[in-house]
This record gives sequence, C-alpha cells and structure tokens, in this order.
Amino acid sequence: MKNIALFFVLTLFCHVLHSQESAPLWPEGKAPYALPVDAETGSPRLILYPTRGDAGHSGAAVVVCPGGGYGGLAKDHEGHQIAAWFTEQGVSAFVLHYRLGSEGHHYPAQLADVQRAIRWVRAHADDYALDPARVAVMGFSAGGHLASMAATLFDEKAYEASDAIDEQSARPDLAILCYPVISLDPAISHGGSRKNLLGPDRNGDEALVRKLSSENNVTENTPPTFLFQTDADTVVPAENATRFYLALREKKIPAEFHVYQNGPHGVGLTLGDPVLGTWPGLLSRWLRANFFFAPAQPRVAVRGEVTLDGHPVSAGVLTFFPEDNKLPVTSVRVRRGKFSAKAGVGPFVGKATVHFEGSIWEATGAEEDNLVRLEELTPGDGKAVKVELTEDSGPISLEYRSR
Repeated sequence: MKNIALFFVLTLFCHVLHSQESAPLWPEGKAPYALPVDAETGSPRLILYPTRGDAGHSGAAVVVCPGGGYGGLAKDHEGHQIAAWFTEQGVSAFVLHYRLGSEGHHYPAQLADVQRAIRWVRAHADDYALDPARVAVMGFSAGGHLASMAATLFDEKAYEASDAIDEQSARPDLAILCYPVISLDPAISHGGSRKNLLGPDRNGDEALVRKLSSENNVTENTPPTFLFQTDADTVVPAENATRFYLALREKKIPAEFHVYQNGPHGVGLTLGDPVLGTWPGLLSRWLRANFFFAPAQPRVAVRGEVTLDGHPVSAGVLTFFPEDNKLPVTSVRVRRGKFSAKAGVGPFVGKATVHFEGSIWEATGAEEDNLVRLEELTPGDGKAVKVELTEDSGPISLEYRSR
C-alpha cells in the first residue's frame, strides 16, 4: 500500500512539472517598498500552474501562500505540492513568493503582495480562462496569516496603484487557512512570525499588534472560510484558528473548521496518513459545496413520499447527485415517509441521480431494516434512480424494495 500511495503522489506531482513558469508580481521598477535584495531573490513573484486546456479545467483559481514564519518560504510541501493537488482537480494555482522579514521587508509589504496577487489573477482571467468570481486564497502557518489578512483587509490601501491590474478587487471569494498564525497576541502567537512581520522597531507596537491580529478584522464581508488545524500543534497553537472561527461565527460568515487530535505543525497535505490525510478530501467537498468548481446554479423546491418494502420510511435521507459532477450534491431528510426542501436549499435544476438511505425498523422491528442503503429501487435491477427537476416539478414518489 505504501508503494501505491507513493506512486500516486509522484504521478500527481509530475503532472504539473511542465507548468512551473513564473511571472513578476509588479511592473519593473514599480514594486512598492522595494529593496536592493529583491533583485537577488527574484521576489515577489507568482509561480504559475494553469489548467487551461486540461480536460478537467474548471475555471477556478487559487493563490497559495506558503508558510515559513515570514522568514522563509516552504515552497515544496506548502507550495508546489499544493498546486499539484489543485491542478488535478482542474483548478489553476498561483503560488505566491511574497517578501520576507528576514530580507528586511515588513508590513505592509506582505499585504501589498497578496493583494496584488489576487488582483493579478483576476486581471489575467482571459489569459487563463478563469472565472474572476471564483478566486480563492490559501495559506499555511504564517502564510495562513497572510491569507487571513487578504480575507479581512482587502479594502486596506496597502500600496499606491501602479497600473490597470490594481483596478481589480483584492477580495478573495473563499479563504482556506491551514494551521494558520492568526493572532499577534503574545499569549498564543508565533513569536518569529510576529517579529518578522512587524520588524524589530515595531514588534512592541501594541496598536499595530491589535490591527494585524486577524480575529479582530472579521466583518460581514469576509469570505466563507475553511480552517484546518491539529490539536497537537505546539508551534502555532489551535487557539489561533479557533479565534478566527469564532469571529467568523459571530459575523455569521459560513465556515468549516476541522481539528485533528494528532499531528505536528507544518504537515502539508499528508496524503499518506490515514487520519490527517483526510483533510484535503474534506476541503475538496467544501469547495464543491461553495460553488468553487462550477458557478452557482438555480435550485428548486422538491417534495414527495418514500416507502421501503411497503412501509413509510421513518428516518432517512435522499441524496441528489447532479449530472454536472462539479456541482455539489444535495441531501434531503426523510421523516415519516415524507421529504421536502425549499428552493434555496433544494437540488439543482436538471437531471440528477438519487441515492437512498433509511430505516423502517420502528415499523418492522427487523434488524435488517435498521439502516438500508440503495442506489436502485430494487437491488440488482441495474437501473439507477434518475429524476429531472424543474421549477414546476410535482411531488416525487419513490417506492424502494430491499429484498
């Protein structure tokens, strides 16, 4: 199994090796806060992983901010590997090599870089066949702090406009924060990230510390956010992500927060771990549910009745899989043989395949009726349950047989 997993990972990464072209973030001579060292490091830059022309191209894009404590860049496991994972799902990835405190760059240079990166992607939407309304930002560790600033300080004027690119919005449509530095509060912050971001002259500036602690900057305009963290992380403790999640919840921003018991800081994808390696799949499902892989489509109201072996289903669920597999699936609960969903939360207009899970144990008392899963009305008939939904669809009646 280990060899199979290794082969999969190598195949995944080799798929995008040809795509490592790069582009300067700013026009020559117009980068704000420029230092002589920038000519040596070649930063700030975007490393490009476009999917235009690929069979699975979705039109979505993500700006990836590797971690490194604002003193370095984890370009491999929090950059290149992440881009490879996204391109396999038809998402164009743009890995941001932002400027670092270790090279003399401090706030607001990093905020300027991430704002410019998001604007750059939108400005080049036609070049890469992208939807400018589906641009996400993702960050790891200190890169997670940078991504959280992008999600909360997108209206801050971090630099003077230099060209037409800066007319684009810097607000990401979704944010993905992985074991992120969020707060500069010394009680929970990563000290190195704080020092590198603020610089030695402003490390004790409490007003700036409060301003750049992202939990303080969440508003009603902060985009939906996915957070991933481990409880065992002692470098950037879970209180960082937790504070941000609670701030999102207070402002009623849609959010999903996953905390794993085990795992050190900086785990990256961790595809080979049977537990930690599940988080990318959770992210993929969240992205699908938030219309990242495909633009949002109209939903319709549905209602009807469900029986199993002649009995009304006491408790169950119908799951509608749209014909376009880039759209999210929709699950509708069944209670006492009936189901319904309003238009805002129902399945999508068009054809869908329906899967069933339910119980009639209360009616029969038979253990085999406790939980039944079916993809056909009758097991073995080879006919998937398909429906075509319109705004005028009438009640749906489904009569399942388990034997």
